[in-house]
Amino acid sequence: MSDQHASAELALGTTGIAKRGVDAAESRAANRVWWDADADDYHAEHGDFLGEADFVWCPEGVREEEVGYLGDVRGRRVLEVGCGSAPCARWLKRRGADAVAFDISAGMLRHAVAAAGRTGTAVPLVQASADQLPFADSSFDAACSAFGAVPFVADVGEVFREVSRVLRPGAPWVFSVTHPIRWIFPDDPGPNGLTVTQSYFDRTPYVEVDGTGRATYVEHHRTTGDYVRALVGAGLELLDVVEPEWPAGHTRTWGQWSPLRGRLFPGTAIFRTRKS
Repeated sequence: MSDQHASAELALGTTGIAKRGVDAAESRAANRVWWDADADDYHAEHGDFLGEADFVWCPEGVREEEVGYLGDVRGRRVLEVGCGSAPCARWLKRRGADAVAFDISAGMLRHAVAAAGRTGTAVPLVQASADQLPFADSSFDAACSAFGAVPFVADVGEVFREVSRVLRPGAPWVFSVTHPIRWIFPDDPGPNGLTVTQSYFDRTPYVEVDGTGRATYVEHHRTTGDYVRALVGAGLELLDVVEPEWPAGHTRTWGQWSPLRGRLFPGTAIFRTRKS
């Protein structure tokens, strides 16, 4: 638990952390209510950095406009997975894509609707979980996720199988997540966040609970190897794993991301894949 999420924790009655497993249904329920409760504070803190029609891959500030991981999106149907307020999908639409965005949280989608009104750029929005996609087989030319959904679903293999199912052959699937190595350190941007406190190989999820033991927040850890095996098992070809370096002059602290930690070890992993 942390001060930056105090409002959500208070609203949900979060009282502590539990060291236990969490199945798919509990993960969905916890993260639906968490992101509903935290949506306003999240956008108050990070909205300016993310923009309303911009595609930022990670706290290090990597932008799709500069790296082009999805290629030319004009005329292509692109799915944003775990879209939050959907700034990436709006950026894609402004570049000619037929963009569709989904998120598990109604609170996040409420911000997406408001941002569409302010920007004049609207995309279809769907409320769904990443392991239960309500889309037809082979219906998208690309899929992307900038820190959305992937770490919050119990079975990452099911997420990748679902994404693979809705993609056409050769379509890219690119997603960014917290770098797996960060799991071994405390969630602290300062000097206390430089000392290893837990095993990289411990896949027990991070679970916050209320007074009854109900999960109010869940995040799942996977090793780099876990991600690779799950991707290959879903019929996806791994093209690259990008580990962005902390850029010179970038002073922003975002949760556990900070210049101090960023100079020493990676905070983000961007997996570039395509459907076989």
